[in-house]
Amino acid sequence: MSWGHSPKPPSRHSSDPTPHQSDADGDLSAGLKVQIRWLIRRDMPEVLEIERASFEQPWTEEDFLGHLRQRNCIGMVAEHNQRIVGFMIYELHKARLQLLNFATSVDFRRLGVGLQMVAKLVDKLSQQRRQEILLEVRESNLQAQLFFKAQDFRAVRVLRTHYDDTTEDAYVMRYRLYETAADTIPFQPQNRIDFYNDAA
Repeated sequence: MSWGHSPKPPSRHSSDPTPHQSDADGDLSAGLKVQIRWLIRRDMPEVLEIERASFEQPWTEEDFLGHLRQRNCIGMVAEHNQRIVGFMIYELHKARLQLLNFATSVDFRRLGVGLQMVAKLVDKLSQQRRQEILLEVRESNLQAQLFFKAQDFRAVRVLRTHYDDTTEDAYVMRYRLYETAADTIPFQPQNRIDFYNDAA
């Protein structure tokens, strides 16, 4: 799965912000189990291979390193049988996690890898500190929108003409550990999620 990334470091051109996501994962109960661990330098060739297979405007190795040099930026990989089958890059902020890049290997999609990575992120939330996860997804990436919606993310804001490579909008999607009364007010952008639901 990949969905489009968050913007690259300011010195480079922006790609898809959204965490990347290119294919929705299937039922976790029917999937394979992966080990999710910190991304280390020797993982980069496999991570870059997944990145290039997932995105039309992929991050370069320097783009990854530029983010990971930041003190609040974390990289993690999903590993199966000593093979990297997915990765995610996210930032730690005072009250939230910001997902920047997220993808699974083409050969391991719809096997629950993405679900396990999202579950790992949710496990990092706490009532006392970080209570939400934010990400941005391209308006045209319906698969990513539906995947995150199925994981209880909500579209909460539209970023107009958000990308350098296109005039496309981005949707900010949010997962909250604890919903408040204000969070129950539905946000209804006229996007492909709505059209999909209306047609169902």
